[in-house]
Amino acid sequence: MSRRETPTIAVRRSSERGHFDMGWLDTRHTFSFGDYHDPDHMGFRALRVINEDRIAPGGGFGTHPHRDMEILTYVTEGALEHKDSMGTGSTIRPGEVQRMSAGTGVFHSEHNASKKDPVRLLQIWILPETRGLEPSYEQRMFPADEKRGKWRLVASRDGREGSVRIHQDVSLYATLLSKGERLSHAFSRGRSAWLQVVRGGVTIEGNELSAGDGLALSDGSGLALEATSDAELLLFDLA
Repeated sequence: MSRRETPTIAVRRSSERGHFDMGWLDTRHTFSFGDYHDPDHMGFRALRVINEDRIAPGGGFGTHPHRDMEILTYVTEGALEHKDSMGTGSTIRPGEVQRMSAGTGVFHSEHNASKKDPVRLLQIWILPETRGLEPSYEQRMFPADEKRGKWRLVASRDGREGSVRIHQDVSLYATLLSKGERLSHAFSRGRSAWLQVVRGGVTIEGNELSAGDGLALSDGSGLALEATSDAELLLFDLA
């Protein structure tokens, strides 16, 4: 890279995240959320929330409101039951991505669909480019074979390649890597990236990351990483 393209990198360690254990819910917040406030971690570009939630069997969030937010749910273990004021009722399982545009206002509830097994998920909030949108819902399955060893686009502004459509200039990719596999991603001038390690470990730009770690990269032209163990990753390409 030229001097101008040398990236600015900031690592957000899993152990540094906000953490609350309520018994039925064990949650970790990458950015400020609810009762957790960290003025140095209020979000990254349009990315506002990455919460890693573990919900005990039978537990869940009762009906509550949201507005003017793009909410993505990415389940990694178990099954999550969703109901909302738009009349949607669904169960979200590993491999699926749910998108709910809260817009002018939505009430919804989320519960562990099992009485014996926990559910683990990432809930992601992205600030929409327009306020007051009509609320909407979308859910799609992305098979593991489409993510092995490559980036699979799962959410985007234009819904290309079968991804769910979000109302912001963000492209979200998922991948599954085996130990030793390498993967790169180039992004356009002026864009930034956030990498979230869902499980496993990787090295990127000289940084070793493990499950729960995140990395912000700005002012570069791309990134290259190598899996140090079997890994699952999410990559946000942000304006």
